[in-house]
Amino acid sequence: MRILFVVALVAMVSKNVQAQTVSGANTITTAVPFLAITPDSRAGGMGDAGVGTTADVNSQHWNPAKYVFMESEMGVGLSYSPWLRNLVDDINLAYLTGYKKLDDVQSLSASLRYFALGDILTMNDQGEQGIQLNPNEFAIDFGYSRLLSDVFSGAVAIRYIRSDLTGGQLVNGVASQAGNSFAADVAFYYYNEFSAGRQDNIFAAGINIQNIGSKISYTDGTVKDFIPTTLKLGASYTMELDDYNSFAFAVEANKLLVPTPNDSLYSDGAVISGGIGSDIGVIEGIFKSFGDAPGGFKEEMQEITWSVGVEYWYNQQFALRAGYFYENENKGNRQFITAGAGLKMNVFALDFSYLLPTQRNHPLENTLRFTLAFDIDAFSSQR
Repeated sequence: MRILFVVALVAMVSKNVQAQTVSGANTITTAVPFLAITPDSRAGGMGDAGVGTTADVNSQHWNPAKYVFMESEMGVGLSYSPWLRNLVDDINLAYLTGYKKLDDVQSLSASLRYFALGDILTMNDQGEQGIQLNPNEFAIDFGYSRLLSDVFSGAVAIRYIRSDLTGGQLVNGVASQAGNSFAADVAFYYYNEFSAGRQDNIFAAGINIQNIGSKISYTDGTVKDFIPTTLKLGASYTMELDDYNSFAFAVEANKLLVPTPNDSLYSDGAVISGGIGSDIGVIEGIFKSFGDAPGGFKEEMQEITWSVGVEYWYNQQFALRAGYFYENENKGNRQFITAGAGLKMNVFALDFSYLLPTQRNHPLENTLRFTLAFDIDAFSSQR
């Protein structure tokens, strides 16, 4: 039995929805790319910058080391995003996260990410209708963070990943199964408050090596794919203009720590051979990913994506956000502008963001994200 639409959809998602790529592309692809999708509205409104921004309830995805700097003792957040609405109407990403500070120097955190790929009707080789599938992927993780000094913290998160795309059906005559993987994040965070011009300012920076884990297989295990191990580096600067107004500026760089495809086909038709094959181990792939691009240093630099964002707060109750995300045209060509807003009450906070690609007819066009955060500590104090 063939699952034509599933195969097409998996191929689309495995390319990280990188449409309109130029002919010279040498895009790095991995399994379970849903792990790299920005789940929350705050970072989604700031060009997908989050590893070095100030702490919030959604820090589990970006940098769990930020949780020890949270003012509240406990909180939960729920985010939802309709995904690829320009292509289909039933793909959705949901993200549930929470944290609890154990004391002044330690915190625990957890999250559940669920990616539903809609309803798929299978067909056999004769074009006859088969069964209906509900492919889905999810990841659940737990994190521990600790202060290492007054301004520096570290964290470790462990993650279980499950990807069920075919429901155990035959794909092109080959038996399939759900893919499973385990991974870990190692993160550090620097946070320093200081006074400048009689106003409080904050400089923050973070690093997270994300999804260090085993390869994943959808068959008998002979063919295994890398998961999106990623290096995230970022920093932010927050300055108060007065007692009511503040601005924050953030910048972030990301690089996949997986092998580059062996050959690069450039627009002039030239093929540059080199690179590292996907049959190497995970740790070896991480170290060699810094120098395996067939095009040399120039291509290595092209593999870095950049995010810049700005956030404005009025009275710490109302926020406006904007940002820009850039990926080189030879590495996926995702380039988009983001905008967002937030409203913070004593107990609840509501945020949303909007994505506008710079390319026309892009599958990510008009992407919306919604996030609801609940401050359990503030709620308890009001009782």
